[in-house]
Amino acid sequence: MTARVEHTDVGAYALGLLEEEDRVAFSAHLRTCAVCAVELRELSGVADALGGIGRPRHGDAASAGGERAKVIDLPRHHRATGRRARRGTFVIGAAAAVTLFAGGVAAGAALSGEDAGAPAGHSAHGPAEDAYRRGVPVAGTGTGGITGGLVIETKGWGTHAVLELGGVTGPLECELIAVSLTGERRVVTGWAVPERGYGVPGSPDPLYVHGGVAWEPVGITRFEVRTRDGDTLLTVAV
Repeated sequence: MTARVEHTDVGAYALGLLEEEDRVAFSAHLRTCAVCAVELRELSGVADALGGIGRPRHGDAASAGGERAKVIDLPRHHRATGRRARRGTFVIGAAAAVTLFAGGVAAGAALSGEDAGAPAGHSAHGPAEDAYRRGVPVAGTGTGGITGGLVIETKGWGTHAVLELGGVTGPLECELIAVSLTGERRVVTGWAVPERGYGVPGSPDPLYVHGGVAWEPVGITRFEVRTRDGDTLLTVAV
């Protein structure tokens, strides 16, 4: 029987909890689905946290290992309630497990007089802003005081695009669109701009969003930020 593939499988795949048939099917799905590939990259931090919790300290190997096993085995224990239900709630449950366990570790460190501190490599920024800061932005041409830039990365599945946008107020619904050399257009990602806006007085921080498109960078001529009403706010030639 052919394994079912659903976008919600990405959380279970990140922690290796899919059954073999589903794992093989989802691996093939990742090669053609840019959205799942980007989400899998974002969830890698959750998977690392679950994989690293409960490491033994000061002779507590048995206790820590047991607690780690309990946390990781929770999704397995609830498989009987239905595969679809597990898929829909898996990411929330995993994130909650990380939060609760990390909270216990931090509290224990505080009581023992130790400073748990921030984890190595921790960033106060979101994944989109981090990716933008690591890259080499290409400045865009905006209208009405709108500014922004774009960082693009070549991926095995296509192109990962990270947008910085400022000088925009809402309410608006916007999309980042890739335009090919032949004029074909594909939506990379979409978002809403609240009334307060981004990169304006009273709300000085710019907006950072990212997404993916199946085309390679050499096949793309430009990216556009457009409203749902069809107005072009920013154009980035690549």
